Amino acid sequence: MLLMGLVPASGAEPSVPDRATTDPRVVTAGGKLFRRNCAVCHGWTAEGTVADWEKPGPDGKMPPPPLNGSAHAWHHPRSGLLLSIRQGTVRIGGNMPAWKEKLSDAQMSAIVDYLISLWPDEVYQAWLKRGGYK
Repeated sequence: MLLMGLVPASGAEPSVPDRATTDPRVVTAGGKLFRRNCAVCHGWTAEGTVADWEKPGPDGKMPPPPLNGSAHAWHHPRSGLLLSIRQGTVRIGGNMPAWKEKLSDAQMSAIVDYLISLWPDEVYQAWLKRGGYK
C-alpha cells in the first residue's frame, strides 16, 4: 500500500491518511483485482448481487454484502477487512473463500483501498471515528 505521511520522522503516532493520499494507481489496480476476483459475488462496483443481503440464504449462510459503503463493511477496521479477504469467511459461517493463496498482501490491500475509495465521505468519516485504520 502506498500511503504518504503514515510514519512521521519524529517517531510520533502515525497520522491517519486522507483518502486523497492513497496512490491512485493502487486504487485502480485494486479495482481491477476486485472485478477479476470479487465482483461475481459482490457486484461489478461492489453494490452487491442480492437485494436481501441481510438475511440468510437457503443454505443458512449470509449472502455476500455490498462493499460500496451501503452495508456493514465500513464497521470493520482495515485489519478486519484484510483478514476476511485473507482467510475468507467459511470459518465464521460464510461462503467467502480464503484468498491468501491467490492474492498477495499488497493485492489484498489494494482491493481494500479500492473499496474505501467507493465509500461516501460521511461513511468514510464514520469509519475513521470507529478506528478504521487499525
